[in-house]
Amino acid sequence: MEHTGLQEPIVVTDSVLEESSFSGVAMPKVRFEDARMSSARIDHVDMADAIFSRVKLARARFTNVDLSGAHVENTTLANGTIQNVSLAGVAINDCDIDGLRIDGYLVSDLIAAYRKSV
Repeated sequence: MEHTGLQEPIVVTDSVLEESSFSGVAMPKVRFEDARMSSARIDHVDMADAIFSRVKLARARFTNVDLSGAHVENTTLANGTIQNVSLAGVAINDCDIDGLRIDGYLVSDLIAAYRKSV
């Protein structure tokens, strides 16, 4: 079933839209609640000012993503990898850094050595 040129809001409840495709659509202020979207592919999408809450993104991959000005709070990145990422100006506060390594160096050791030197 194909729909083109829709102008009015669409409300879809208790439905299965597996393998659906949305292309060239404007969906400002769209809302997804209690949705299963595993294996979804989101490509070339402007989601500025989006809010993600209680979202499971385990094993998700972010490539060529602009998170400048993003605020990340109460989030788990355990056993994740951050590679080729600009962290310029990033503040890390009140975080569990147990086992955190930067370029192979244990951050807790670096902080301890710094504190010892001042």
